[in-house]
Amino acid sequence: MCREVWSASVTDRSLESSVPVPTAARARHHASAATSGRFRPELQGLRGVAALLVVVYHVWLGRVSGGVDVFFLISGFLLTGQLVRAAAGDGIAFRPLWGRMITRLFPAALTVLVAVLVAGFVLLPENQWFQTIREVVAAALYLENWQLVADSADYFSRHNEASVVQHYWSLSIQGQFYLVWPLLVALVVLVARRRGHPPHRALAACLSTVFATSLAFSVVLTATDQPLAYFHSLTRAWEFALGGLLALGLVVLTPATWLRPVLGWVGLVGLVACGLVLRVGSVFPGWAALWPTLCGAAVIAAGGSGSAFGADRLLATRPARYLGDLSYTLYLWHWPVLVFYLVVRDQDEPGLRGGAVVIGLSLALAAITHHLVEEPVLRSPLRAATGWGAYRFAALALVAVLVAAGGWQLVAERKAALHAAVVDDPDHPGAMVLEPGFEYWGAEHPSVAPPLVALPKDFAGIEGATCTTASYNKELTYCHSPVTGVPDKRIVVVGDSHMQQYLAALDQVAKRRNWEVIAMNKGACPFSTESNAMPGDAKCLEWNADAVDKITSLRPDLVLANGTRDVRSGLTEETPPGFVAQWRKLEEAGIVVAAVRDNPRHLFKPSECANTHGAEAPRCGTPRADVLSPEPPYARLPDLPSNVEFLDFSDYFCPGDRCPPVIGNVYVYLDDSHVTATYMSTMSPILERLLDERFARASGNL
Repeated sequence: MCREVWSASVTDRSLESSVPVPTAARARHHASAATSGRFRPELQGLRGVAALLVVVYHVWLGRVSGGVDVFFLISGFLLTGQLVRAAAGDGIAFRPLWGRMITRLFPAALTVLVAVLVAGFVLLPENQWFQTIREVVAAALYLENWQLVADSADYFSRHNEASVVQHYWSLSIQGQFYLVWPLLVALVVLVARRRGHPPHRALAACLSTVFATSLAFSVVLTATDQPLAYFHSLTRAWEFALGGLLALGLVVLTPATWLRPVLGWVGLVGLVACGLVLRVGSVFPGWAALWPTLCGAAVIAAGGSGSAFGADRLLATRPARYLGDLSYTLYLWHWPVLVFYLVVRDQDEPGLRGGAVVIGLSLALAAITHHLVEEPVLRSPLRAATGWGAYRFAALALVAVLVAAGGWQLVAERKAALHAAVVDDPDHPGAMVLEPGFEYWGAEHPSVAPPLVALPKDFAGIEGATCTTASYNKELTYCHSPVTGVPDKRIVVVGDSHMQQYLAALDQVAKRRNWEVIAMNKGACPFSTESNAMPGDAKCLEWNADAVDKITSLRPDLVLANGTRDVRSGLTEETPPGFVAQWRKLEEAGIVVAAVRDNPRHLFKPSECANTHGAEAPRCGTPRADVLSPEPPYARLPDLPSNVEFLDFSDYFCPGDRCPPVIGNVYVYLDDSHVTATYMSTMSPILERLLDERFARASGNL
C-alpha cells in the first residue's frame, strides 16, 4: 500500500532573491536564511532526492521511504518563515497567500485526477470503479486521508485494492495544513501583541505545544491503531511544528562552520537509509518518524555549508535542482502509472525492466505537466497577489473533476443495477446446478452475475430489517427480519462477515416460512471466546461475551455460527478451542448450534481473474486439495458439546477437485474470500432443506 507523497513548497518564489550568494556569504548569513526569504537551492535538491527515493522504493522495493515526513517538515519550515516575514511587515494577507497556494498545487494535482478518471474508466476492472471514483472525489477536495481513515474503520471497505489516487492522502494533509497554519500563526501573533509579548517567543511556545501534544498523540495512536494513526491529520501536525520551530530556531542558533558538512551528510545518508532500516509502513508515524524528520532537519540546519565537500554542493547542482522542480509532478504521476502498468500487464510487481519503464514514463509525464501546466499557470495573471482569479480557477477545475467523476458514477450505478434483474433469472442458477437431476433451461450464452462493478457491494443483509444497537455495547448491533405475528422459527446468524453472507440464503426462506432471522455479525470477529480467533482484538472478545448473553435472552430455535476458520492453501483450517467454548455456553442455555464449515480463502481474486482470463482458466481456480482436507478439523475433536451439529457446504464451493470462480453462471467470490450474496441466494433451497431435516430430527419426525 502506498503511504507517502511529495508536496511542493508554497513559498512564493517572487519573495526569494534570484541573485547568487557567494559561498562565504552563504556561510555567514546562514542564520538569517529561515526568515529572510532567500532561495535555498539545496532544499530544492533535497526535494528531488526525496521524491526519487519515494518512487524507487514504491516501484522496485514495494516499501515506503519515510520521505513524506521530511516533506511535512520542509513545508512547516518554509511556510512558517514566510508567515513570520509577512507578520513582521504589513501583516498576513490571507487571500493572496491562499491564492498562490492554489495556483501552485491545483493545476498539476487536478490534471492527474482527470487523467486517472479517463484511464481508470478504460483500464481498471469494474469492481474497482466505485472505490476509484470515491477516492478521486476525496482527493480533489483534499480529504483523501479521511476517506482512507473511514475505509480502514469500515471492515467492508478494507478489501479494496490500493487505489490509483491513494497517494493523495498526504497532499490532503498538506492542504489542510496550508489552510489552518496561517490562521494559527496570525492568531498567536495577534494575541501576543495585544498582551505585550514578543511574537517570536509566543509563536515558539505555541509550536512547541503543538509539537509535544501531536507527537504524544501519534505515539499512543500508532501503538493502538497504526492504520488510523498513519492517515490521521493530528498525528502529523508535530512534523509541521518541528519545521516551524526550526525556522525560528535557526535565527538564533547557528551550527558551527565545521559542523555543517557533517550535519548535511548525516541527514542525507540517514534519509536514504531510513526505509531500508525501518519497517516504515508498519511503525510510522509514532517515535519512528523522528528518524526522517531529524535527518531532514539536519540537512536544513546545515544549509549552505560553504564547504566544497558539503552535501549541499550535491543538492544544489543543476540536475538535483531540476529533479526538485519535477518532484511534485513526478510524485503525482508515478503511482497511477505504476498501478495502471500492473493492471495492463496483469502483474503483482513490475520487475526491474518494467520498473524502469514506469519510472521513465513517470518522469516524462512529470516534465510535460511541469512545463505545459504548472509553469504557464504560475506565469499567468492567476498568480497576481490580489484578486479572485485563483479562486475562480480552482472552482472551475474542481467542477470539471467532480462532473467527470459524477458521470462515471452514473455509468457504474447503471451497470450495478443489472444485479437485481438477474438474481432469480434461469440464466443464473448458481449452486443449483450442482444438485442431482438439475436441468439448465436458460440462455445459451448468458452473462455472469452479478456484474463485476457490483461485486464490492455484494454483501448480504436482511431486507426490511429492524436493527437495534445494545446500550451496553455500541459494537453489538442485531437486526431482525420482519415477521407476521409469532414467528414459526427464530434463527440467529452470529459471527464474522463470512457468516453474514448466509443471510442471503436465509432471508428468502424467512419470507416464505415466516421465520424470524436475527443477524448478529461483526467483521473479522468469529463467534469465539479466545483472542486467537482475532489476535489482540479486545473489542471482538467483548462483543462475543455480550453476543452470548443476548442470544441466551432471545432463546432462538437455532444458532448458525462459525465452525472453522482459516481455510487457506497449506491446509491451515482449524476449529479453535474458543469456538467450542462458545458452543458450550449455549449448551448450558439449551440452545442448538449449527456450526458451519468456512469457505476457502484464495491467494487472488477469483472473480476478477475470471473476468480477465475466463472462468475455465486454470489460474483462476484453486485446487480443492490445497485448501480443504477430506476430514474437517472438528471431526477430530473429542468431547464436543451435545448441542452442536455441523453444516459443510464445501461441495458447493469446490465441486470435484477444483474451487472455481464461477458456478452456474454466478460469481462465487466478491474478493479473495467472501462468497457473493448473489451466489449465497442460489443456495437458499439447499440450506432450507438441511434446516428442515434438522428441525424434523429435533421433533422426532425423522
